[in-house]
Amino acid sequence: MTKQALSNPITLRIPQEVLAEIEAIAETTERSRSWIIVRALKTYLLNEGADILAVRQGRQEIDDGNHENVDDVIADLKRVSSEKAA
Repeated sequence: MTKQALSNPITLRIPQEVLAEIEAIAETTERSRSWIIVRALKTYLLNEGADILAVRQGRQEIDDGNHENVDDVIADLKRVSSEKAA
């Protein structure tokens, strides 16, 4: 199994009650606090973090001119649906 490249250590201050939960989970699962925190961060990045990055990408696409005017899209939909009805 290949070891993952790790960053330099970071300092993090968290509320005592959060640390207590992390320590309880770490003890129960026989994992390190670091393992629990990294797993929690990965879960955040896959969920809420991914949504934030998607919004950022969408804004960049708009800034780059990669977008459609909603009025034009609606007009195209109405045209296509009326053609199918005919």
